[in-house]
Amino acid sequence: MKFSLSSILLIALAAESTVASSWFSKAAYNKWHETELERWLSDHNVPYPTPADRKDLENLVKSNWDSKVATPYNDWEPAQLQSYLKAKGTEVKKGSESNKQSLVSQVQSAWHESADTASNSYNSVKDWIFDGWTDSQLKEFLDKNNVPVPQPRKRDTMLAAARSNYESIAKKLNQAAHYPGDWLYESWSESDLKEFLDERGVPVPQPTTRDKLIASVRRNSRLSATQMRDSAASASASAKASKESLSDALLESWSDSKIKEWADSNGIKVPQGSKRNELLALARKHRDTLTGDKVASSASSAFGAATSNAQNQYAKATDDASLKTDDAFNEAVGSWSDSRLKAFLDARGVPVPQGGNKDELIKQVRLNKHKAATGWSAWTFDTWTTENLRNWLSTQNNKVAKKSGATRNELFKQAQDSYASASKSGGSNYASVTSYLASATDAAKDSTFDTWSDSDLKSYLDSYGVPNYQGSNTNELRAMARRNANYFRYGTSTPQDSMFARLQSGAQWVFDQLKIGVSGGRQTASYEAQKAGDAVKEGATSATNRAGEAAQKAGDKVREEL
Repeated sequence: MKFSLSSILLIALAAESTVASSWFSKAAYNKWHETELERWLSDHNVPYPTPADRKDLENLVKSNWDSKVATPYNDWEPAQLQSYLKAKGTEVKKGSESNKQSLVSQVQSAWHESADTASNSYNSVKDWIFDGWTDSQLKEFLDKNNVPVPQPRKRDTMLAAARSNYESIAKKLNQAAHYPGDWLYESWSESDLKEFLDERGVPVPQPTTRDKLIASVRRNSRLSATQMRDSAASASASAKASKESLSDALLESWSDSKIKEWADSNGIKVPQGSKRNELLALARKHRDTLTGDKVASSASSAFGAATSNAQNQYAKATDDASLKTDDAFNEAVGSWSDSRLKAFLDARGVPVPQGGNKDELIKQVRLNKHKAATGWSAWTFDTWTTENLRNWLSTQNNKVAKKSGATRNELFKQAQDSYASASKSGGSNYASVTSYLASATDAAKDSTFDTWSDSDLKSYLDSYGVPNYQGSNTNELRAMARRNANYFRYGTSTPQDSMFARLQSGAQWVFDQLKIGVSGGRQTASYEAQKAGDAVKEGATSATNRAGEAAQKAGDKVREEL
């Protein structure tokens, strides 16, 4: 529930302490089981004592609730903050692209919901937990739990069945339902979990485990469902407004024969002898088909179904955007060196084809693009700065770390060798290495490339086999380094290639269809004017100009809407 400022002030003046105590008494987590409280704390990386009584756990959740639920963006990385602003149609302030504090401030200004709304949503998890599931995942969940769904199995019907049976399924499995456990994702593969995060621009924990993937999916499900609804609603409104503003301009510019041709192509029967006003009325009646299969309604249902509903044109547009992302990944790995391809597979526990050629390696990498990295490797040091590497080697008493003129490449190779040696020997030595890696990896984010020299960047790109950096400036080298590093660590997607961008791409598709229509209208008007002959040339030209002006005006309005 949202309150006006005046209402809040009146309530505060009347009973400030009563309001505060009643709000916390109604908090969703008051009803949670101990295991659910522990699960929430674990999901949000909040340490808690074991054993602990329920009251202590609840107080820990309470003290972290606002920062993790109401304002989660404070924990986001710059790339995810930028992704959110882009999805909201907000331009990132120039010069603040890597400034987390500035980005957080911008996200805070554009944030889409109040603290009350965010908190209240946890009173009914079933209302949003399934929103991002594909049709096949819903079907598998319902079949596995013997929930009958009337044929044909439409998405809305399956969603309703999943929501209405959610609590009874949890009870039957003897599981808690307020903050669901891993049981809910039992039928999901690790690749399914990672793909869910990839599509929503959520950085996948690296290295990861199935438990970490589920925790990240669970932690981000509500926020992504809310964002998808907002994006779909905005696209739907834009599509509807665009269609209605342009249809008349298009139709007025079409000849009678063009309207009949359009009607025939869309399976609309035209009564014999219909006059122009009757043709126009018939076309307006079926105007939904002007921009494809009812774009507005397609946009409304696009979120959550965009990956599985290939039959409606809006979803097709979003899928086309996803295919472009996949194509970019496929193109990038096609030029990678054999050592990079093998390292990608090694990091994900995928057996490397013995004696296989490069084509076989590329094939395996593409097949496993959504598989998450499962452990540390010698390539963990890949994006570490010279300072990070030197500090790490110092802990290993490595002589090269003390060498003043050591290059980054030398330090990197020494780090790889040191890791390989510890990995081979195992025991306490390897445990200390992985412990250091866990604490230090956060220091090696995308921004580390900002401190690299051109020669280090070129050497890094050489390790991928990137051949086309010659003549590139520093910013271009950094961009290429980040792109390949993201592909290597995360697979097909980065936070900028999220489903929200795909929805925006769908909205752009609508606009493109309308532009095509405007162009078609102009061409038809021009053709009809030419065919009319010199006798009516002046009148036809005037009509063409009017049609073009009307179409241009409508097109400008569409551009504003989108």
